[in-house]
Amino acid sequence: MERAKLYWMLLLVLGLLVGCKPKENMVYLKNHNFEQEVSEARYQGLNLQEGDVLEIVVSAYDDIAVKPFNLSTMEQTNSAGVDAGQGGAVKANQYTVSSDGYIAMPVLGQVFCKGMTKQQLKTDIEGRLKTYLTDPLVSIKLVNFNVSIIGEVKSPGQKTSTTERLNIFQAIALAGDMTDGGDRTNVKIIRYSEDQKKDEVVALNLSESNIVNSPYYYLQQNDIVYVEPDKNKQIIANNNPNKGLYFQLGAILLTAIGLIIRFK
Repeated sequence: MERAKLYWMLLLVLGLLVGCKPKENMVYLKNHNFEQEVSEARYQGLNLQEGDVLEIVVSAYDDIAVKPFNLSTMEQTNSAGVDAGQGGAVKANQYTVSSDGYIAMPVLGQVFCKGMTKQQLKTDIEGRLKTYLTDPLVSIKLVNFNVSIIGEVKSPGQKTSTTERLNIFQAIALAGDMTDGGDRTNVKIIRYSEDQKKDEVVALNLSESNIVNSPYYYLQQNDIVYVEPDKNKQIIANNNPNKGLYFQLGAILLTAIGLIIRFK
């Protein structure tokens, strides 16, 4: 009888060890030089793309002179039914970048902006306005900054950010963080390259602090973030999708049997 109890106790311990196997790679930015790496991170700004919706407001010292340059004070422009797909207005002071990279502004006409940063476009527009206005000031806001987050995250899907300066960690936070089965050492960023005219795929290791120096640390419009499952989850999924559940049920069963034998 004592041997039977010992046998079942050994099975109980084995079951608990199987059911409580530790998860590896759970830590972000684990390097010792974290502070130094983060201090060197640089935000280069977004590159404007087709379909971006920009809110552009022109101001100057002369309120009357500036009116023709803002859609909000150009009702005749709004009522003309400008096609938003051709770089026209979506609503007051908002413009959509056309497929050929232009926005259509009052007075200034077609302004090319595809591939520019907001700062570059701001400088360009202000330079054009100096022909008409004294000390013009232009403010530009990207209205529809979207990224897609899929894979081993708690809330996958397309996410709209309220800030344009969005890094990979903030993006994952929008998706509710990774699941326990997510591989933090191999997160894929899929980004369309204007130079190559195709999607590029880059792997990032989020457990390394030097990730902040990557040009993919800050996301661009329409980036896709794919969190791969770790090796353990891939093996379980490939061999038996219910294997993980079986391990848990087995551990619970062995625990129950052990308790029954012990107190019998």
